[in-house]
Amino acid sequence: MMYQDSPIIRVVIGLLNPLMLLLAIYLIFNGHSSPGGGFQGGAILATVFISHYVIYPYEDIRIRTLQFMEKILYLALVLLSVLVVIVLPVQLSLWQNQLYMTIMNILIGFKVGAGLTLIFLRFVFHEGGL
Repeated sequence: MMYQDSPIIRVVIGLLNPLMLLLAIYLIFNGHSSPGGGFQGGAILATVFISHYVIYPYEDIRIRTLQFMEKILYLALVLLSVLVVIVLPVQLSLWQNQLYMTIMNILIGFKVGAGLTLIFLRFVFHEGGL
């Protein structure tokens, strides 16, 4: 394994992670009214998790919990979409539409963050022989 403990990387990632987390949350919550949204925020969220792994590769990673969370988020996305499209076919008011889009962006953001993190971890554990 090519891991070498570098204090420079540890400090830089330690400083950037809170900013990346803040940017991810901002994009997820404001995606309904500005460019960005769930997918972009989720990709940045996955970057936070992946960079944390780069600093602390030996910490216990709960892949099964992350997989379960991703499945639950996917189910919530599908159920909410079905609820709005089929069960509530009436025209939504402006605030209801914004609420729906905000909830969808939150679900998509966390789903994408979990999914991209899982993809990275699968590559690390499968290709790295761990």
